Amino acid sequence: MHIVTGTNIYEVILDASIVTIGNFDGVHRGHEEIFRHLKQKSVERGIPSVVVTFEPHPLKVLAPESAPMLITTFEQKAALIDKSGIDYLFVVPFSREFSRLSAHDFVLNILCRSLGMKHIIIGHDYAFGRGREGNFATLENLGALHGFTLEDLPPLGEQGVVFSSSLVRSAVIDGDMPAASRILGRCYQISGTVVHGRNVGQGLGFPTANIATHNELIPADGVYAVQVEVDGTVVKGACNIGCNPTFGGEIRSIEVFLLDFSGSIYDKEVTVQFVQRLRPVLRFADVDALKNAISQDVAQVRTILDSVNTHCLNIFGRLEPCAL
Repeated sequence: MHIVTGTNIYEVILDASIVTIGNFDGVHRGHEEIFRHLKQKSVERGIPSVVVTFEPHPLKVLAPESAPMLITTFEQKAALIDKSGIDYLFVVPFSREFSRLSAHDFVLNILCRSLGMKHIIIGHDYAFGRGREGNFATLENLGALHGFTLEDLPPLGEQGVVFSSSLVRSAVIDGDMPAASRILGRCYQISGTVVHGRNVGQGLGFPTANIATHNELIPADGVYAVQVEVDGTVVKGACNIGCNPTFGGEIRSIEVFLLDFSGSIYDKEVTVQFVQRLRPVLRFADVDALKNAISQDVAQVRTILDSVNTHCLNIFGRLEPCAL
């Protein structure tokens, strides 16, 4: 997949293309259906498929106080889009100045001129441009003038629930990882670097890896059964998110105890895939009570993860167990 961004978006990139446009945060099952349809149309017509997105998220610029916690980093989003077989990812640098561009000028000067757009696919009720004026009716009129066709896809969901990024965020914030997995089509995951912590787990006999992550959306405080990808290997683990109240901690941390694993992983990049929440974070009466609880957590994690029999590709294309 070719990624085009910066001032290059104003250059003539393609003579013809089929386009979809959106933020696509999380790249959930609804987004993937749009990409599948985009790719199908691209193959049928023999012209490249293009996903157009914005970086940063427009609300980060226009209304930071209302901006959502993003489900994926840009790198994760790009990797997921690439997995769908898309030919081009067209990344529009979003700014206040750009936000004042009319939908007509955006379509004409960028989508048509730079990408040679012949057909555009949008999700249900999607709108873009100044004042969200780039809706289906506007695009239909512009298509008649500038020679492109369009279609909007109906919302995708199941059991009466429409898949959406906001529902994923709600599920993750609540610690409901199976609900998030059903919408995403994969387990929710974060990536980060292993850093030095307080070494509390080491003293308890359960050495943990402290994760520093650029992911904004962190699951609710609690103990989780997780899969951890480290050095190309998937390892079972128990993850604690919280402030370690038994030891009077005040700083929220993400700590993972890797089962049946030995070796130093400081400064390594890891990916943590959340399968199921076991319990909330608790304050224990003493260290022995905490050690007993951790032992029970580890036993429960083994039971949960041993029952995960299916496999899926994670966002970076590696094969790993999955809770779906």
